[in-house]
Amino acid sequence: MLQRPPAEPPSAQVPARAWLMLALATVGFAVNFWAWALLSPLGPRFKDTLELSSFEQSLLVAVPVVVGSLGRIPVGALTDRYGGRVMFPLVSAVTVVPVLYLGLAGHSSLPALLVGGFFLGVGGTAFAVGVPFVSAWFPPERRGLAIGVFGMGMGGTAISALTTVKLVDAFGTANPFLVTAGVLVVYAVVATLLLRDAPGRAAPAEPMLRRLTGTLRLSITWQASALYAVAFGGYVAFSVYLPTYLKTGYGLTQADAANRMAGFVLLAVAMRPVGGWLSDRVGPVRVLAGSLAVVVAGALAQSFTPSLAPLGTVAFLSMAAALGAGSGATFAFVALLAPPGRTGSVTGVVGAAGGLGGFVPPLVMGSLYGAYGSYALGLLLLAAVAAAALVFTETGVRRAARPVRVPAVNAR
Repeated sequence: MLQRPPAEPPSAQVPARAWLMLALATVGFAVNFWAWALLSPLGPRFKDTLELSSFEQSLLVAVPVVVGSLGRIPVGALTDRYGGRVMFPLVSAVTVVPVLYLGLAGHSSLPALLVGGFFLGVGGTAFAVGVPFVSAWFPPERRGLAIGVFGMGMGGTAISALTTVKLVDAFGTANPFLVTAGVLVVYAVVATLLLRDAPGRAAPAEPMLRRLTGTLRLSITWQASALYAVAFGGYVAFSVYLPTYLKTGYGLTQADAANRMAGFVLLAVAMRPVGGWLSDRVGPVRVLAGSLAVVVAGALAQSFTPSLAPLGTVAFLSMAAALGAGSGATFAFVALLAPPGRTGSVTGVVGAAGGLGGFVPPLVMGSLYGAYGSYALGLLLLAAVAAAALVFTETGVRRAARPVRVPAVNAR
């Protein structure tokens, strides 16, 4: 049974520098995610100019997702070893290379785009750097909110959605890639100068492979991975595929579809810290259960392809809010249960599961539409997966979280 802990001791107060580190980490996450999502808004354009099939278009936008997801596993382990002060500038600097390649030479054919997209996935690994970095700066009873705020950096995909097509139309295909590369370079320099790891951070002594093996034996790793594959995976899937869905299913223009996708992303981003904040107060299990129930209802409603005004819009925005809150709650759960020396490793595996959860749906949606001319079956599958995750949350996850005390932040 959850018990109210005693009032927070003075040592639980958050130092002022922690908020600066959180802000710098959030900006770094946003900038790298901006780069990671550059190909998605241009998917419909490349489909027309390169005469791609629906599956090829889906593959194009999904490749950075899967690489960025799997890459979080070693990057999370490296962050445990070297800290965010080293890894944030390093990931940002490495991401500059594929961004410049895609802008200057790699957008003229599908193979060239796939090669660039493969290495562009490095930008998606920034998430596995930020979670352990931020967690180390905040006490357990504040980590849900802190990691939720950091998670707002996923709004970098909204920056891409709002600016990429406009910059291409105004200045040519290379422009958004050059702009993003410049921002990444500036951030890498600023991060090198200003980022500091939390005082007392101890690098693990055991080899990385042994740490990863130990991480895979933890139940929290697999429980959180299953939940994040649905919550964040659903967000990623919609953020990369929604422009195609709206253009194909509703006949919207590319610009209108990209703007609507940006609205979806911004709402999910805004709800992520809300999910973490609520988890600090009522527990992550309740927040996850409520979020997944909303996803089930929204996916079922959208499977009938209602008109966008108002039912379709309500369904998508409800799912955006729920997926954002559920993503924040998942990492509040991780912050409570993951061993401190393995937070980066657990984050890497869980983050990989979330990204992979976003890799499969675009391919499924593209294939189903190509076969049946409808997205209904894909949305019904989403509802079924979310329902299964809801049952798992109310059983296995609730049992795992029961020994964890929910802080009473007002008990002072």
